[in-house]
Amino acid sequence: MNPTLSILYRGPLASCNYDCPYCPFAKRRDPPAELRADRASLERFATWVTEQTDRQLSVLFTPWGEALVRSWYRRTLAELSWLPHVQRIAIQTNLSARTSWLADADPSTLALWCTFHPGQTSIERFLAKCSELDGAGIRYSVGVVGFPEHQASARELRQKLPEHVYLWVNAAEGLEYTDGEAARWTELDPLFPYSRNPHQSGGKACRTGESVISVDGDGTIRRCHFVPEVIGNLYDDALEKVLAARECPKTLCDCHIGYVHLESLPLYDAFAGGVLERIPAPLEYSHVGAGVDLIPIHVAR
Repeated sequence: MNPTLSILYRGPLASCNYDCPYCPFAKRRDPPAELRADRASLERFATWVTEQTDRQLSVLFTPWGEALVRSWYRRTLAELSWLPHVQRIAIQTNLSARTSWLADADPSTLALWCTFHPGQTSIERFLAKCSELDGAGIRYSVGVVGFPEHQASARELRQKLPEHVYLWVNAAEGLEYTDGEAARWTELDPLFPYSRNPHQSGGKACRTGESVISVDGDGTIRRCHFVPEVIGNLYDDALEKVLAARECPKTLCDCHIGYVHLESLPLYDAFAGGVLERIPAPLEYSHVGAGVDLIPIHVAR
């Protein structure tokens, strides 16, 4: 059996039912032809995953838009969750779609990475969806973008979420945080210091390209979403010839789905068993000083 391979899949879909002011895909609508292309690409990818019985796989869907409002994503997630060689199937979502489809999925394999967007839905409505996930036995994380105007909502969300649900905070792009501001976000997410500033990644060992790859709708393989160099094609090339240890060619890495895979950071320990869905191991962890040591802590509520 080959080593486990994690795949970040992003097809052509770029439409969303929300209009967040900080998102370039807000309220964008894909024309019918693009939706058909996205569906065909997803079905081709799902067929490939199904056929890879000699390799353990984990897949995180990272669509530009909101995918769970599309029936083909719901069906594909449910079907792939039952495959014995698939360890994890996860997707990033705003949690606005219906959740009844979860009854068709394997809750031991499926997981959701959920983002709460203040101004797009109410806390009560979002929490009701979270309750439905709990009722279905689905693992999930919940997070917000760390804009100052979002902090009150984030605190209320933390107070009302079940104790077992991890609340993550993404540093807002281009926003510099004072130590006091960062401390307030860290009260909500002990791992926020990892998101606060970009990581020096140039020349450092990274799991992407070796045990983690990024795949687009055409099957084009890149080491991650943030390095444009093409290293192969999922449907044309043997993975054994594509996968190799590679140092990061970028100076900085500032997105969680990128820097979580840096070997210089201890995040695979912090998120053991939940790297793709952004769910920490049972003990939460806090960043200490300027280094990368981790200590277990109790998260204050």
